[in-house]
Amino acid sequence: MSALTPQSDMPTPTTDKITQAAMETIYLCKFRVSMDGEWLCLRELDDISLTPDPEPTHEDPNYLMANERMNLMNMAKLSIKGLIESALNLGRTLDSDYAPLQQFFVVMEHCLKHGLKAKKTFLGQNKSFWGPLELVEKLVPEAAEITASVKDLPGLKTPVGRGRAWLRLALMQKKLSEYMKALINRKDLLSEFYEPNALMMEEEGAIIAGLLVGLNVIDANFCMKGEDLDSQVGVIDFSMYLKDGNSTKGSEGDGQITAILDQKNYVEELNRHLSATVNNLQAKVDALEKSNTKLTEELAVANNRIITLQEEMERVKEESSYILESNRKVAKDRTADGQALTEARKQLKEETQLRLDVEKELEVQIGMRQEMELAMKMLEKDVCEKQDALVALRQQLDDLRALKHELSFKLQSSDMGAKQKSELNSRLEEKTNQMAATIKQLEQSEKDLVKQAKTLNSAANKLIQKHH
Repeated sequence: MSALTPQSDMPTPTTDKITQAAMETIYLCKFRVSMDGEWLCLRELDDISLTPDPEPTHEDPNYLMANERMNLMNMAKLSIKGLIESALNLGRTLDSDYAPLQQFFVVMEHCLKHGLKAKKTFLGQNKSFWGPLELVEKLVPEAAEITASVKDLPGLKTPVGRGRAWLRLALMQKKLSEYMKALINRKDLLSEFYEPNALMMEEEGAIIAGLLVGLNVIDANFCMKGEDLDSQVGVIDFSMYLKDGNSTKGSEGDGQITAILDQKNYVEELNRHLSATVNNLQAKVDALEKSNTKLTEELAVANNRIITLQEEMERVKEESSYILESNRKVAKDRTADGQALTEARKQLKEETQLRLDVEKELEVQIGMRQEMELAMKMLEKDVCEKQDALVALRQQLDDLRALKHELSFKLQSSDMGAKQKSELNSRLEEKTNQMAATIKQLEQSEKDLVKQAKTLNSAANKLIQKHH
């Protein structure tokens, strides 16, 4: 492909930077690059027969620029397609030594350089695509991190090196297509750097930006601290894109095998993810069962406490009845003395204090019951959330039932566990209702006790009045 490099007998400039810029330039003006399937065709324009219709001549700058745009777009298509296919076949993270990746950056560099306005310096004319790339951080705030990282790299001394580092960082971030689209959509800003018929200003630039979306499927990792990006020579190796017809069938077979392997890896990864989800859900179900067991034990303790309180209430009733009976006997006989009355008052105070203690205990139990009801509500809410998660998991497992019968069996087990939880919840609700009924009975007994105490007080007052 040496015919693509311009030959000249004129002496070269003595400045190294101008020589380097000349070496990095690819001349496609006298050639046409076309794609026929997976073929790359190069033909000189002088060998192409022209129609008798009036067309722009080869010396027309607009015609030459359009031809260059078409050539660069075709090269970008081949480079991106080859990079994606080779990266998928390779199956690992790409680095800076990967040849298709190097050629992709060379092609992108030529696309960004096409139609750049020359800036005059004391060394001559200088063309750099770093200026347009700096605009991206104004259009997309996420790109500010890349621009700052490029400026902080110590080994970069030229704008070309910074532009190359920016392209590599954007590819690692998987945002190269997004950044290029944002840049191409602002042609009012690009007009400061590019000629009106440059690639970035025409439709070909938008097509290349759309093709870059496919690069999001590959992973790349670059270490640019030790890499000399300033002095690299960007030459397109056309031999990488020239294919013969015999390799077409083999590449199709490899593509089918790669697709099958990708599907297998995807299914395995999805199965691993679902297995992890099932394990996590099973752990949550076990924790929920433990929590239900703990609440059941607390409920049993509360029931025992309520039974104890009921026994104490019965004892208080018996003692109150005994006191009333004794008071009745005292009222009938009228032979009781002041000491018996004092003892009755003392017993009345003791019974009153006991009643107050019982009331306090009842208040404590009522507070515990409210806390248990709140805990039950939270438990029901958690059970509903777990049931929703189980429904979503069933839908996923239904889609893969043909692939994994074992996961379906585990899902059925999870459904049985959920039913058991529902039964436990219903039992807890029944026990809670029973406890509420018991508390109502205690409250009614308390009211009866209060009435009896009032009756006892009135009887005692009458007895005192009669005694006086």
